[in-house]
Amino acid sequence: MTSSAAPPPLTSHGSDVGSGDHWMHPTPAERIPTKVHARASDVSVAVAGEIADLIRARATQGMNCVLGLATGSTPTRVYDELVRMHREEGLSFANVITFNLDEYYPMNPGELQSYRRFMDEYLFNHVDIVPENIHLPDGTIPPEEVRDYCDRYEAAIREAGGIDLQLLGIGRTGHIGFNEPGSGRDSRTRLIALDKVTRTDAASDFFGEENVPARAITMGVGTILDAHRVVMLAFGEGKAGVVHEAIEGEVTPTIAASFLQEHPNARVHLDLAAAAELTRCKSPWISQDIAWTEALTRKATIWLARKVGKPILKLTREDYNENHLQDLLAERGGAYDINLEVFRTLQKTITGWPGGKPESRRREGDIVRSGDDVFPKRVLIFSPHPDDDVISMGGTLLRLVDQGHEVHVAYQVSGSIAVFDAAALRFADFAADFNATFGLDGERAEAFEDRIGSFLLGKSPGEVDSPEVQKLKGLIRRGEARAAGRYCGVPDGNLHFLDMPFYETGRVKKKPLSDDDIDIVMDLLRRVRPHEVYAAGDLSDPHGTHRTCLDAIVRAWQEVREDDWADRTSIWLYRGAWQEWDVDRLEMAVPLSPDELKRKINAIYKHESQKDKALFPGPDAREFWQRAEQRNRNTARIFDELGLAEYEAIEAFVRWDGHSPLD
Repeated sequence: MTSSAAPPPLTSHGSDVGSGDHWMHPTPAERIPTKVHARASDVSVAVAGEIADLIRARATQGMNCVLGLATGSTPTRVYDELVRMHREEGLSFANVITFNLDEYYPMNPGELQSYRRFMDEYLFNHVDIVPENIHLPDGTIPPEEVRDYCDRYEAAIREAGGIDLQLLGIGRTGHIGFNEPGSGRDSRTRLIALDKVTRTDAASDFFGEENVPARAITMGVGTILDAHRVVMLAFGEGKAGVVHEAIEGEVTPTIAASFLQEHPNARVHLDLAAAAELTRCKSPWISQDIAWTEALTRKATIWLARKVGKPILKLTREDYNENHLQDLLAERGGAYDINLEVFRTLQKTITGWPGGKPESRRREGDIVRSGDDVFPKRVLIFSPHPDDDVISMGGTLLRLVDQGHEVHVAYQVSGSIAVFDAAALRFADFAADFNATFGLDGERAEAFEDRIGSFLLGKSPGEVDSPEVQKLKGLIRRGEARAAGRYCGVPDGNLHFLDMPFYETGRVKKKPLSDDDIDIVMDLLRRVRPHEVYAAGDLSDPHGTHRTCLDAIVRAWQEVREDDWADRTSIWLYRGAWQEWDVDRLEMAVPLSPDELKRKINAIYKHESQKDKALFPGPDAREFWQRAEQRNRNTARIFDELGLAEYEAIEAFVRWDGHSPLD
């Protein structure tokens, strides 16, 4: 059994986190007080502590504490921490009155997607709050009564004395609550039509965008700004752009969160990923004195080359001087020396031998990587879903196989919720016809087929699949993964289907990671004893599965890292399904020829249930093979523009040392 203590979060060699504290210091560009934390869990603990202090202070004064609460994935860990403090530290909610921001309309409070159900599951059912003190917009109000109802909701907030602290997330459109683009500064609680982007982002919760309600009841921007204190949270690279606009951009109804710039007591808490586009993280040299580490020098030089549209080796002293990089010149030498240093560092990342060259193929001057004395290697590729391996590193996988390495692929979850019902029904029909054709049917088989068919044909939108249907859909994904693995040349015996228990809920909402999940990963590591491990560092997966799967690998690694084989294992993080590594961070670039890119796409095609239209595509409308192709080509284009060799496509990786923190 593994230890239940959480390991330190991951960071990569390619990250400039830890190479300086520039990301901790606000710049004049920020128009809302903002605190950036090294990891998302730090944000949640800090904000939960602030809420708890307020509750206790009000209780000491004999007063109620009025909280405005948010839903969605962002505040869940805040609620987890509040529940923990209630259970372990005696934090009482007896004096707490709550008003939630919003609710879909129409929406029954018992539905899976109801925000009332969400709040019950994450907070209310686990603390001693008085039921009469809970207020959420009612999604069952008749249409003709909605306006009066919204006025009464506003009146209830005023009667409670106003909101002491309003908790917020931020949507990709910049919305707070459901105040979509165009919402006015003085808007109040009302019925609103949801933006297409918002509905797309909610599609996974409703098992398809077509099932997402078109409207919602939401507090207005003015209602939110009336709160005595406002705290907004954001996590992940997917929020970085809109966070930048809200904090450093102009106040505009197009980005409702930007109105927080006008609040006298608003504060934003971000993890490093969500802060990536803020000046303090993206180009801190513009307004800060920087300790010029190698990582920051590389970041600044590549930023400069792309800003002025020149290859690295053509950058001049004037380019540096005219773009806030005079201090870099003064500290690290002339432009020529800096250019050459960064160019060579980037050039050394390029390799056609991701597993290292055999000694017989090495030439004088080749870069010798750690572990190159072992050939062939045992390589273990962790794929969170059954298709992430070929989407994100299919070209590298093919090359590892072609170059003679022993490649294993571990599919961490079944992917069962991402199969359309029609596809499942088609496979069920095939199984029934197969059994009948070959005389394999019997009473038990017929009863099973009837149950599957009747469930799928009578299923309501958003209804959780029966255990049998979940299993069938998991088998569909498993068969596709086998087909892709065989196409890539990986033996069936080297394909490992872990079916980690945290995933198997039949819902987008998963169970917490458990020792059972970690033990499964740990056992596989010890069986394979890999020389190289590849894992998904694509943490912008909107459903959180990638982050949880990586967490399981990190925790398992803490258990095996002292094994006699582990000290020579290299761990590489890939991206691709949802985003790609920035060029200034990558440490291994594997170029793909046109034929290799075609082979990679063909491997992705084997995942037929995800082809043409995936059930949960996320905010990117492109098919997964298109995302992979275009991202890989874009990385190659950037290398070309920086003055390096021109390739058809490049897959990018960052090395993790297994010891440092993950941003």
